[in-house]
Amino acid sequence: MFDKVLVANRGEIACRIFQACRELKIATVAVYSEADKDSLHTRLADEAVCIGPPPPRESYLNFANIISAAKITGAQAIHPGYGFLSEVTSFAEICEASGIVFIGPPSHVIARMGNKSEARRAMQAAGVPVIPGTQEPVGNVRDAREIAEQLGYPVMIKAALGGGGRGIREVHDPADLATQLEQARSEARAAFGSGEVYIEKCLIHPRHIEVQVLADTHGNVVHLGERDCSVQHRKQKLIEEAPSPAVNSATRRKLGEAAVKAARTVGYVGAGTVEFLMDKKGKFYFLEMNTRIQVEHPVTEMLTGVDIAREQLRVASGEKLSCEQGSIWFNGHAIECRILAADGDDGFRPSPGKIERWSMPVGPGIRVDSGVGGGSTIPPYYDPMIAKVICWAEDRPRAIARMQAALRGMQIEGVKTTIPFHLRALAVESFQRGETDTSFIEKMTQGN
Repeated sequence: MFDKVLVANRGEIACRIFQACRELKIATVAVYSEADKDSLHTRLADEAVCIGPPPPRESYLNFANIISAAKITGAQAIHPGYGFLSEVTSFAEICEASGIVFIGPPSHVIARMGNKSEARRAMQAAGVPVIPGTQEPVGNVRDAREIAEQLGYPVMIKAALGGGGRGIREVHDPADLATQLEQARSEARAAFGSGEVYIEKCLIHPRHIEVQVLADTHGNVVHLGERDCSVQHRKQKLIEEAPSPAVNSATRRKLGEAAVKAARTVGYVGAGTVEFLMDKKGKFYFLEMNTRIQVEHPVTEMLTGVDIAREQLRVASGEKLSCEQGSIWFNGHAIECRILAADGDDGFRPSPGKIERWSMPVGPGIRVDSGVGGGSTIPPYYDPMIAKVICWAEDRPRAIARMQAALRGMQIEGVKTTIPFHLRALAVESFQRGETDTSFIEKMTQGN
């Protein structure tokens, strides 16, 4: 096991990984920007190193400064958390070349699954169902028109190296295809350095279902069941739950088998998530693989009792997974609400500022993951998520009721939050019935 680990991230995920390190008696190193000098994650670590000014490209995305911090402090491994450098192939390569363990899959696996076209080909070859579409990047507008006609409108144009909802266009009218193709390419080029795009059939109002997998270097791969992440605003998840109310035991088994097959196919190591879209008939298709720990991983931890962050550290140090597929049980129901410093009544506009009052709910089955507290300042430079509230209960109705009570008990003053939005969403009849899909928020705001 490692003696010292550097966490190249901030906020709640840095605090979460420090907790797992402490349990394994691993010393910790935090890195921080000048805007995060007094943040909670810098105080929880054994050591902290400033890596630059507030803008992410000058600090949390600065390869050289992070590698230097690891070398100076003697850290043997770097945990990237999620976002920032967690899925950047070149950073994983530099870690490998520097003799520092990157806590995640090998760099060549990140590269393979980060290229959506390549990932689709790999999954199709392995027999994992994928959405009908192109195997290679689209050449020109004429080719795009032929492909769209074959698939049938609507279609999706997606960046081959995409992520985070960027470089994606939904096309319903053939007259819009050329314009949308160019816009997707332009956005992809600016965001990912490549204008390559592919086209696939557009599923109307699908569910977003993802399966958590764990794999070690000894050939062991397990899945921890699915999460339903259909409640999204512009492809950013806001509520996640497990198990999905739309997945029966037979489909759950098929999803798990497909996810394990996907991980084995690419030689995956560590914690990862295989994402699927599910149509109204319960048929599911591979969407992409996230080669990192997910924001919503606590939902699965509450359901299974498996500590995913701890497993990441153990696997990265060369140990075997501590669980086998037959020993994993799904107990009860868990829901997570991502609390943002944002105005849910104004398009989720970020609300940076100082938190004047901070009181979190407590009680059986309630977990709060956060990287802030009373007196903390929410800077404008980063993601506005300030807490994750996770509630577990014996069944879904009781988990919803527990979450509603927990949110009503939260007191955050000084910045606007999405707590009012979450309370409204949880009360919507279709959510209560478990009938959500990716259009839930759009319908909710329209009063449907």
